[in-house]
Amino acid sequence: MSKNNITLERPLVFFDLETTGTNILRDRIVEISIIKLFPDGTHEEKTRRLNPEMHIPEEATAIHHISDEDVASEPTFRMVAKSLYEFLDNCDIAGYNSNKFDVPVLIEEFARVGMNFDVNNRKFIDVQNIFYKMEQRTLTAAYKFYCGKDLTKAHSASADTMATMEVLMAQIERYDELGQDVASLSEFSSGGRNLDLAARIVLNDKDVPVFNFGKHKGRAVEDIFYREPSFYSWVMQGEFPKNTKDVLTQLYYAYQQKRKMRK
Repeated sequence: MSKNNITLERPLVFFDLETTGTNILRDRIVEISIIKLFPDGTHEEKTRRLNPEMHIPEEATAIHHISDEDVASEPTFRMVAKSLYEFLDNCDIAGYNSNKFDVPVLIEEFARVGMNFDVNNRKFIDVQNIFYKMEQRTLTAAYKFYCGKDLTKAHSASADTMATMEVLMAQIERYDELGQDVASLSEFSSGGRNLDLAARIVLNDKDVPVFNFGKHKGRAVEDIFYREPSFYSWVMQGEFPKNTKDVLTQLYYAYQQKRKMRK
């Protein structure tokens, strides 16, 4: 395990998912690997394969080498959800491209079993964003660049998780401007002033929430609520991550409260 040079106030969880595909809303987890780093420097590792209750496409198997037969006798997400939720409770989260993929997928999986994985009181460190801001590479190249090692088992959840943690520790050591505390790392790796993990809603230079996609990109959220009220319903009924819908709903209710106060 790599040198621990990060300052923690509470546990930091590094995790990686292998899935049936790349659709956040429809695809499912087939393997999850977690390293839970504690403030005292100790850590706990868990890797678990899951039965996704759907066919694993051959193109996905070609990447992570997990087939339907490999997970036929494994538990479903519902069966491990409670223990996984408890294991992640009161933890900050780190991963590689995790803000845009792994965390949203996890939120959707918990939602399917009637559980809300709250992100409001957590810090998120996306190692990929730090790497892209500094060097512009893939995880395999990042591992070689920062750690001087070859990632021989890429697309294995366990190997990718360990590599991600080692890369972050090496990044902290290399770049003084990153700082060592989770809050600083989270802010630097956010990839922008996004309000949701997928960066569909961001703050502009005046700290006003604006849409960051589609025909209303760059337009103030409240302005669209006023001029095109149906857009909110369209997003809520569309294939957007639950976290994006949750953030937009909070903004929508805040907007409605403002309108009531003005009357």
